[in-house]
Amino acid sequence: MATVLTQNEQRVILKGVSWETYERLLSEHEGSTGTRFTYDRGTLGIMVLSAKHEAIRHTLGLLVEILAEELNTDVYGLGSTTFRRVDLQRGFEPDGCFYVSREASARGKERIDLTIDPPPDLVIEIDVSHPSLDKFPIFAAVGVPEVWRYDEDHLGVFKLENGQYIESTESTALPGVTAEVLSRFLSDSQHLRRTEWLRAVRQWARTRTQS
Repeated sequence: MATVLTQNEQRVILKGVSWETYERLLSEHEGSTGTRFTYDRGTLGIMVLSAKHEAIRHTLGLLVEILAEELNTDVYGLGSTTFRRVDLQRGFEPDGCFYVSREASARGKERIDLTIDPPPDLVIEIDVSHPSLDKFPIFAAVGVPEVWRYDEDHLGVFKLENGQYIESTESTALPGVTAEVLSRFLSDSQHLRRTEWLRAVRQWARTRTQS
């Protein structure tokens, strides 16, 4: 077992955990907003969220919504919905996720079944402490096309290619939105007043549509 504590955030990794135990933990914590569970073929990751983690999560999710609106792109967010596939023995709760090109396939659904439904087009992953369970193999196994990953002070855009994630300079889910732009807006959100920050994001997006 590996455990780390940083600024009120706790991560635990357990080996040799059965799928039944994972399912039971999900059931016992249904409705909980402060804990995330990740499962990968017998390895269970448990995370108790910190204020820093949640601030970044909220900001990146808000960025997607605003940029999509201004770029006239429909998105459907499912937050930290639990996604799992017993046949793959994998499950995860993203820090944020959005359907974009396949938005209509998820809109209004009360439950997503990955054996039938497509995975989200975009997943947001935040890792502000270590050790943590590597979720990329899980995302790849279920076919998530794009991941925005914040790792300490770096935000990367990763695209699924031939079963592996390759870091890219620009998003496919939101064309024209680059990792550099996302990093700048994330940094700006730490010191600008929120109303000032929101106006800056919208102005950048409107400049893109007018060019």
